[in-house]
Amino acid sequence: MLSRRTCLATAAGAALAAPLAGWRTAEPTRAQVLATMARATRFMTDKVAVNGGYVWSYLPDLSRRWGEMEAYPTMVWTQAPGTPEMGQIFLDAWRATGDDLYYTAATQAADALIQGQHSAGGWNYVIDTAGENSIRRWYDTVGANGWRLEEFQHDYGNATFDDHATVECARFLLRLRLAKGEARFRPAVDKAINFILNSQLASGGWPQRWPRAGAFENHGKPDYTGLITLNDEVVDENIDFLLLVLQQLGYERVREPVQRAMVCYRDMQQPDPTPGWALQYTPDFKPAWGRTYEPAAVSPHTTAAAIDKMLDFYRLTGDRSFLARLPQALDWLERMEAPVEARHDGRNFFRFVEPGTNRFIAVHRRGSNAQNGEYYADFDMTGARAEKHIDVPVLRRRVAQVSALSPEAVTQNSPLLGRGPSLMPDYVITRPQAGSDLNAAAQGPTSVATLLSALNAEGYWPVELKTTSHPYRGSGPAELPPGFVDRGQVGDDWDTSPFTEPGGPMGISTGTYINAMSRLIAVVASTPA
Repeated sequence: MLSRRTCLATAAGAALAAPLAGWRTAEPTRAQVLATMARATRFMTDKVAVNGGYVWSYLPDLSRRWGEMEAYPTMVWTQAPGTPEMGQIFLDAWRATGDDLYYTAATQAADALIQGQHSAGGWNYVIDTAGENSIRRWYDTVGANGWRLEEFQHDYGNATFDDHATVECARFLLRLRLAKGEARFRPAVDKAINFILNSQLASGGWPQRWPRAGAFENHGKPDYTGLITLNDEVVDENIDFLLLVLQQLGYERVREPVQRAMVCYRDMQQPDPTPGWALQYTPDFKPAWGRTYEPAAVSPHTTAAAIDKMLDFYRLTGDRSFLARLPQALDWLERMEAPVEARHDGRNFFRFVEPGTNRFIAVHRRGSNAQNGEYYADFDMTGARAEKHIDVPVLRRRVAQVSALSPEAVTQNSPLLGRGPSLMPDYVITRPQAGSDLNAAAQGPTSVATLLSALNAEGYWPVELKTTSHPYRGSGPAELPPGFVDRGQVGDDWDTSPFTEPGGPMGISTGTYINAMSRLIAVVASTPA
């Protein structure tokens, strides 16, 4: 029942997911692997960390650094592959080696997160160790001018479930609390649990951000952050974490919130003729606008994910009501597949469908920066290309297989019913996945010997930083610059959104460190001391 991001390691590529059996030619000694792990870790903790925390990538001289956007030198990032994932890989290394170097690094990462924990118990995307004035200045400058990343254009002053920011921090701190039973981590974990319980809406869903902040409108669209949110697996992740809490800590008070959330999730399926799920909802379960490029729509890819969650909920409860309307959703997905001419690279679905009409919704933008630019939606699909891959036949077979099981059989490993194995794995970061870090460049297969030799003299694995951003240079012009051509990821020179170039300077990457360490940890864990 662990979510897919529980095992997240972002950056360094598909090669690091190669099976351990494929690494065995000219294998270095265990001692060499341990020495490399320690040297790389000391570089990260001694040279890169800020009060124990991390962002995503850095120039070698640390003169510029980035999370999802460019960060101040005083900043710590909570989005993957940031500080929580660094903490998890440190704990993985400690478990494999018994070396307190890694446990100490994990506690330092935890301290960075605890320092930045909101008083209500959650986390924002970013923590600024320089204090409130510094983070407000960043939001007013770098954040406000990131045209494409609207979630950074306003400082709400609260915490978020978006991009798993709160749950990943809470999951890491819970694991650390259990690792040695250190009492000093209990208050932060309990605050995080209370944050998730207190922020749950009466409907059973969760908002994107909480506590509620002052009203904020973007291009005339009302603030969406208090609405019921499925985008970025908000409800999924909170359910998964509360199940972990129930199993590992025995906190019975989380049981009813889990059950209420599952029912809410089920009931957000829309009526015919559009029986899917949306990214976010009004309190009466109607699809709602999110960011200005997220119209009030039913979403095929969200629907596919929701179908899988209904199967999970049946496995947890044995309640067949979670299966009742899945055939409608599957039939709808089959009807909504994009036209053949719009499919490419395995992508066969558009993002947005109008509720009640099943018309595809197109999202466009015009302008060049956050001052003069805007996103808008219409039904003009001219030249539109599918953006998501869904294998509906495979999904249909999965539904049929799970539906054929009796409630007694399907719940045999239900943690909600006190059954099944531990939800806390021995090693959390075991496979890399593509995530938000656009510097997560896939690389070809690499042997462990090559991986060890690639650690440079300074102590890090250098990576070409193809993703960069324009430094903040003030608010952009209110008029479209002459000759401007929109490249999609970024606008004009005043747009601080990240963008990818064909090449870039070599630099330091937390994601690369995480994935390289996960491979080396697997070697150590599978060889005798």
